[in-house]
Amino acid sequence: MKIADIRINLVTKDDSKLKAIASFTIDDAFVVHDVKIIEGSNGYFIAMPRRQKPNGEYKDIVHPANTATREELSSMLLNAFEQEKAKVQE
Repeated sequence: MKIADIRINLVTKDDSKLKAIASFTIDDAFVVHDVKIIEGSNGYFIAMPRRQKPNGEYKDIVHPANTATREELSSMLLNAFEQEKAKVQE
């Protein structure tokens, strides 16, 4: 699996835990939009796109199939996020 074309859109609200919205392309064939980068009590993490079910519960629309893929994707998106933050601060 090749993840490419990562796009990060920073959120500028100072009081928001939501720090960015990311999109990425897999194997130049499949695009995932609306991955959230959130600031938690233990640092930043990603939240996959999700929808609300009629009972009020949320369910991921797409997600990595295993832990290793989730960790790889998370690392790539958070690195791109840090790079985008650094560009803005310059």
